[in-house]
Amino acid sequence: MKSKLTFKENMFIGSMLFGLFFGAGNLIFPIHLGQTAGSNVFIANLGFLITAIGLPFLGIIAIGISKTNGLFDISSRVNKTYAYIFTILLYLVIGPFFALPRLATTSFEIAFGSSLPEESTGLYLALFSGLFFIVAWFFARRPSKILDYIGKFLNPVFLVLLGLLILLALVRPMGGIQDAAVSANYQDSVLLKGFIDGYNTLDALASLAFGIIIVTTIKKLGITDPKIIAKETVKSGLVTVMLMGLIYTLLAVMGTMSLGKFEVSDNGGIALAQITQYYLGDYGIILLSLIIIIACLKTAIGLITAFSETFVELFPSQKYIMFATVVSIVSFTIANVGLTQIIAYSLPVLMFLYPLSIVLILLTLFSSLFHDSKIVYQATIYLTLIAALIDGIKASPAFLSQTAFAESIINFGNHYLPFFSIGMGWVLPAIIGFVIGFIIYKTRKPELKSTL
Repeated sequence: MKSKLTFKENMFIGSMLFGLFFGAGNLIFPIHLGQTAGSNVFIANLGFLITAIGLPFLGIIAIGISKTNGLFDISSRVNKTYAYIFTILLYLVIGPFFALPRLATTSFEIAFGSSLPEESTGLYLALFSGLFFIVAWFFARRPSKILDYIGKFLNPVFLVLLGLLILLALVRPMGGIQDAAVSANYQDSVLLKGFIDGYNTLDALASLAFGIIIVTTIKKLGITDPKIIAKETVKSGLVTVMLMGLIYTLLAVMGTMSLGKFEVSDNGGIALAQITQYYLGDYGIILLSLIIIIACLKTAIGLITAFSETFVELFPSQKYIMFATVVSIVSFTIANVGLTQIIAYSLPVLMFLYPLSIVLILLTLFSSLFHDSKIVYQATIYLTLIAALIDGIKASPAFLSQTAFAESIINFGNHYLPFFSIGMGWVLPAIIGFVIGFIIYKTRKPELKSTL
């Protein structure tokens, strides 16, 4: 049994984790932030980094110090029923029902969408997404090799290609930062706006989902002591967040400087295409295509692997390869049929899941204060769940959110939940739930505490 990982192994695992996190959305969001924040880019980026890398890092640490195999084990501290529902829902959203189909569709649209005739887009999307998921499934078949596939090969290639583009932008800037125009939504509360925009990466959810991959990889490298696994998880996670923070910052700055030549685009994908073509012409489109496809592919491999390994844990009578195959087929299908509707229906689920994930991470980090007491987990999670449900209803499509029942619930949130208007109405209920649970825990008889 090894007592620690080598520096090289930590770097490879950190590279793998970065590769799992960093998909197309992670490229697009900071560039758009840079364009909209303008001269306020550095303050906005600070807020963005708190949620875009701070929360995922806390999630990684939570998985490591929990001495568990991942999300299901941690959420079981509430109760088994909650653990099954929460785990399945989270993996479906960041897997076949939302994130995986979006990876294929996003990479296709940015790489090829503008150069294909509109009438044949459907056919080419089907061909591309079919090939995309065949390749992702092929690499995900053998999870023991994921460190080699992503950490040693795909991620370094991705970083080289992206680094070339960033270097050109820094050496030959399109414009300055100090005089860059600031969009209306970044005129006030800049730090908070960047903080909320960091939610878009969904990496706090992904940190819980990818935890099982990190723990499994460390074990396969010869580390079996839970305390050492926790330590090595934190070390590898630190490599990841430092790299992500650097790239997010450079991309945001690149977005701001692009205002010297371009107007604020509708999304970061358009801006990225404009920047790439400006510096590299038609060759830039080829480079951009490679960057996007590799970014999406490596994340897809990680999501298929994490989904399949977790569902084998939940349903041990089934085989890993079966889940990997099913999730790939379902993702391919949804990528070609009604993805816009899927995104619309996924938004309220994300607004529901994000607060529960954040609270679960924080409870796990501070669980030593209350010895993993179920009453603390339950009181905090249940009150958070109520507020998160109201947030989810508010974000629902009009046919639901504009019903009389939904409007009455939303009005309740507006009147009685602080920060509800910015999607953080869950904060006060979570604090109240924790205080109530902790008081009950502290006032229990010692012999009853140990049974919780």
